[in-house]
Amino acid sequence: SQARDPGYASLLASECTWIQFWFETRSAFECADLQSFLENYASEQRKLGRLKRNAPIALYDVMAWMEVRKVVGNDTKLSAWLAFGFLILCLVNTVGLLLAKFSARASEVGIRRALGASRRAIFQQFLIETGVIGLAGGLLGLLLAFGALALIGMQSRSMAAMARMDWEMLGLTFAISLCAALVAGLLPTWRACQVTPAIQLKSQ
Repeated sequence: SQARDPGYASLLASECTWIQFWFETRSAFECADLQSFLENYASEQRKLGRLKRNAPIALYDVMAWMEVRKVVGNDTKLSAWLAFGFLILCLVNTVGLLLAKFSARASEVGIRRALGASRRAIFQQFLIETGVIGLAGGLLGLLLAFGALALIGMQSRSMAAMARMDWEMLGLTFAISLCAALVAGLLPTWRACQVTPAIQLKSQ
């Protein structure tokens, strides 16, 4: 048994060149120094008669390593593009709904403008309303996401350990929801500010 499994000491003395290691560096400059150190070490070992196979020494960051190892499959990339497509579609629909909503309040805007409200005040009010809609949509989306993760966890314990949402992802998705709503509300809000008070007062 000992001959078949010589142990850790024999592993260190072997000529294995396929082993990979993970290093944590604080900056890109340390990555360059680490690459130089590994190349110099391999060159020195070859001079001593070890590492006879001239294997390349590659140093990747996490994203490059995932690309080389093809960790993220084409299905995942397609799902990401579809998600962005649905986001754009939702933004277009939101713009249309906000245009209809703010156009229906044209008489209100005209009266407020006639009473002295500035376009800036109207713009701020409508943009805040759009932000509240985005805030509510973001909260609803997070509830749906946590519900979906809970269902996945109930189906498989192994998937429950992987299917989780950290605070960074939580904040990012919420910020995207809020920013998307504000961007979608820029055009309807600007159109609402262009209402002419005299025309609206005559139509009343």
